[in-house]
Amino acid sequence: MATESTPHANRKITLADIAAGCDVSRATVSLVLRGSPLVNKLTRARVEEELRRQGYVYNRAAANLRRRTSSSIALVLNDLANPFFAEFATGVDEALGGAGYVTLLGSTGESSAREQAVLASLLEHDPAGIILSPAEGSAAARVLATVGMHTPLLLFNRELDGAASPDAPWDRLMLDNQRGARLATEHLIALGQKRIAFFGGHQGSSSCQQRHAGYVEAMQAAGLPIEPHWRIECAPNRVDAAAQCGALFFDAPAPTAAVCYNDAVALGLMLGLYQRGVQPGRDFAVTGFDDIAEAALSAPPLTTLASKPRARGRQAAELLLQRLRDPQATPERTVAPVQLVIRASSCPPPAAA
Repeated sequence: MATESTPHANRKITLADIAAGCDVSRATVSLVLRGSPLVNKLTRARVEEELRRQGYVYNRAAANLRRRTSSSIALVLNDLANPFFAEFATGVDEALGGAGYVTLLGSTGESSAREQAVLASLLEHDPAGIILSPAEGSAAARVLATVGMHTPLLLFNRELDGAASPDAPWDRLMLDNQRGARLATEHLIALGQKRIAFFGGHQGSSSCQQRHAGYVEAMQAAGLPIEPHWRIECAPNRVDAAAQCGALFFDAPAPTAAVCYNDAVALGLMLGLYQRGVQPGRDFAVTGFDDIAEAALSAPPLTTLASKPRARGRQAAELLLQRLRDPQATPERTVAPVQLVIRASSCPPPAAA
């Protein structure tokens, strides 16, 4: 007597098997697997139940290869611990999700070597494109060697060394760094500040170079001197900023205000000032850059440049999606505006200064 065997136990289950099992077309099964809205709820439920019953495993990578498309976008960030990039990533994911894409997230921790490893790993998933906020010291040649010329890449926030080369035709979304830092510096000068430092970031970073240039521009336009010890470098995070606070006061004349590289640095500097018995917003003026959600809630609330990181994330995603729709278009450099938001951390110099 014949024994009953598990259906298809000795061969790979196909779309035709699923279609036959629930009395729909093969095309309908394919639409369900791709998440198409064209299939009604009852039919979708019937197909999904048959998929589970027969144990069908969808090979998304193979499907992408057949269609020469991908349902994912890679997002590689240099500092996921910075709230700015968390907000930016949220905006990216919102826009990509609305377009039917999944976000593959990687973080490099400001290491260019780690960046290469993360890019190589994410490329194994065959993403349709990449949004990259480069780690400090990232070289265009190395990124190009890893990514190649055929995967669309959008640079955000920083330039790669050598990225302006015609051999690296990538779209860019940058913040208006120089103008933003100039606005912050001019605001402090209008309050009567004359001894203003530029605090945080590293000189090798293109965004830091641009923000420092805006600071220098405003100081020179006002005829104010810039002492060498008023330029303090540190990692762009609050821990290193707090640790470097004392460097502002090693030499005379000490500054009475600081234009900070970003909000994380500004919040760290204010912590360091409190530890020295110096009250930000009264004894020392501080400005940031980014306007992360925490900036309005700090003590005192932080004067900063609003860059709307969540909106920038959505913008970055839209620019990459536009590139996917028109792969042959000329690469573009988009500069997002920033806006000065004045709060209590900026103040006139103390009377004795």
